[in-house]
Amino acid sequence: MSAAPVAIIMGSRSDWPTMKHAADSLDALGVAYEAKVVSAHRTPDRLYAFAKGARAAGHKVIIAGAGGAAHLPGMTASMTDLPVLGVPVESKLQNGLDSLLSIVQMPGGIPVATLAVGVAGAKNAGLLAAQILGLSDPALAQRLADYRARQTDAVAETVED
Repeated sequence: MSAAPVAIIMGSRSDWPTMKHAADSLDALGVAYEAKVVSAHRTPDRLYAFAKGARAAGHKVIIAGAGGAAHLPGMTASMTDLPVLGVPVESKLQNGLDSLLSIVQMPGGIPVATLAVGVAGAKNAGLLAAQILGLSDPALAQRLADYRARQTDAVAETVED
């Protein structure tokens, strides 16, 4: 069994500068993860083996980032019953709109929770994965509550320095 309840997968190494923000969110909350490149188009056998073996490997939530055609989250979701959180990676062609539409337009019966395009989506995917895990982990739920309280406390009420 893997010690990592969260798997972060992406279609290319070039997606890591975005997907690293999911990892950073998980690190901040003390949640273990495994990150790897799994391309729906270039490594379909790797994708199949990963998705079919994710539960047995000890993963509980999968964060899948992809750009352009962005088939990775949906293809992963079609082969596992674990929650899949899709992060549209910003593309050059349409600034990530193509990625967003590719991930969000899943047919009924194969859900992918789709986050915002880019860094904000990756950060929130890490937080959402932790929230899912926190449902059965009271210590993690408390770390999340503490994180939210610190975030709230950091917002000034005035516009003065």
